[in-house]
Amino acid sequence: MAADGLVNRGNTLKEIGRVSEAIQDYIRAVTVRPTMAEGHANLASAYKDSGHVEAAIKSYKQALALRPDFPEATCNLLHTLQCVCSWEDRDSKFVEVEGIIRRQIKLSVLPSVQPFHAIAYPIDPVLALDISRKYAEHCTLIASRFGLPPFTHPPPVPVKSEGGSGRLRVGYVSSDFGNHPLSHLMGSVFGMHNREHVEIFCYALSQNDGTEWRQRIQAEAEHFIDVSSLSSDVIARKIAEDKIQILVNLNGYTKGARNEIFAMQPAPIQVSYMGFPGTTGAEYIHYLVTDEFVSPMRFAHIYSEKIVHMPHCYFVNDYKQKNRDVLDPNCQHKRSDYGLPEDKFLFACFNQLYKMDPDIFITWCNILKRVPNSALWLLRFPAAGENRLRAFAAAQGIRPDQIIFTDVAAKHEHIRRSALADLFLDTPLCNAHTTGTDILWAGLPMITLPLEKMATRVAGSLCLATGLGEEMVVSSMQEYEEKAVSLALSPVRLQALTAKLRAVRLTCPLFDTARWVRNLDRAYYKMWNLYCSGEHPQPFKVTENDTECPYDH
Repeated sequence: MAADGLVNRGNTLKEIGRVSEAIQDYIRAVTVRPTMAEGHANLASAYKDSGHVEAAIKSYKQALALRPDFPEATCNLLHTLQCVCSWEDRDSKFVEVEGIIRRQIKLSVLPSVQPFHAIAYPIDPVLALDISRKYAEHCTLIASRFGLPPFTHPPPVPVKSEGGSGRLRVGYVSSDFGNHPLSHLMGSVFGMHNREHVEIFCYALSQNDGTEWRQRIQAEAEHFIDVSSLSSDVIARKIAEDKIQILVNLNGYTKGARNEIFAMQPAPIQVSYMGFPGTTGAEYIHYLVTDEFVSPMRFAHIYSEKIVHMPHCYFVNDYKQKNRDVLDPNCQHKRSDYGLPEDKFLFACFNQLYKMDPDIFITWCNILKRVPNSALWLLRFPAAGENRLRAFAAAQGIRPDQIIFTDVAAKHEHIRRSALADLFLDTPLCNAHTTGTDILWAGLPMITLPLEKMATRVAGSLCLATGLGEEMVVSSMQEYEEKAVSLALSPVRLQALTAKLRAVRLTCPLFDTARWVRNLDRAYYKMWNLYCSGEHPQPFKVTENDTECPYDH
């Protein structure tokens, strides 16, 4: 078979998830035609998807040696390097990539940097919005190919009035109803909505993975519809036939998303929540559910959606229902179970390595140098980053035994063993989100530095919702370093903070899922009532005693 044919077949195989077969086809293609840059780039992408990071880097470099002006390969190589903390010439590479994106946007070309990657890049937040806008327009283009006439939406009639439906019909669309962080966090939410006032429909874009998380949501949501085998236009029709009034996108620009469904506008009000910590840039997504700390109104210009401020924290979790046993003092792990040093002060960061950058890592090294007998516990997330970080630390004068890597653990064990650390150090560029809730539930205090973009501010909001945010949120890298060092060197202060955090877990707003769901219901009622009064979507703040919501009467 000719090289072009092999690449085409490889692309098809990769698309349906048969990556190892795709790799074989790409290898054959570049063997037949070694000068085919596209073959090397596609091989690199398949290697990256299957976790062969070193091979991916080599193939991207090969593609760029053959074709230096190859925006996709340049951008994908940078992302791959970022995933394994390969930071040589990092600043100049980001300048180059930013230039590529700006040119592509000017030419109305789909940017070679995906929105999900842009949220963790040190790029201008307005540029990140522009990237999302281009991807949203692309979804509109895909939607238009189905040629559907506009949908007829439910009439703008208040739910509880004469002629109203009696309950608000809310639909959730997600590819992550299963063993995925979204379901670990939101598992209880779908069944916790007040059935007297809200009727819930879950539309699953992925097949049943047979896990407890899928089973649970299926059992607890009032209506659970597996639409994984249907085309996007059929799903949109189904949503419209179900007379959904508020449709919630739980994916955004994450794996498995089918945003063209939202571009078809099957519901009169469409909302982005949880899956994607950034702006969708989509005209057809009217609201973003967030909070006052994560998305303050002074940053409204970096969002296309109207901002809805939830009380406390927008980021929901399910530990109170699913992980109570973590609170049991009788079944704690020991450091020796994981080969962790008993006698050292243990800093930790369990974030994926792509969230790290030289600035924060140098700050961590400074902290280790200033705190005698201390070490930093990181995860092989991925393993390919370990040697690079060790070398970087050594160049900063850090001893090998001060950096400790362990494997990623299963969810339950990961939460429990987090408590073995003394202090969590967050990554400012892209925070601990799910990991942030994990460690706070484990009773481990953190230090976090919020910046401007949504993904840089989530951990600060988590900390504030425990009621102890003042002691954990800082406002500069200098303050970050000083706070970490001073807490480590004042055991009494740190023990007091840890004890307070452990004491508030069952009472603070952060872990009160039922209270959070009531506030979300209030948000949905407010959206619908604005629509009924003929007003355009507008930003608003949810209050816990809201006369517009049936349960606050």
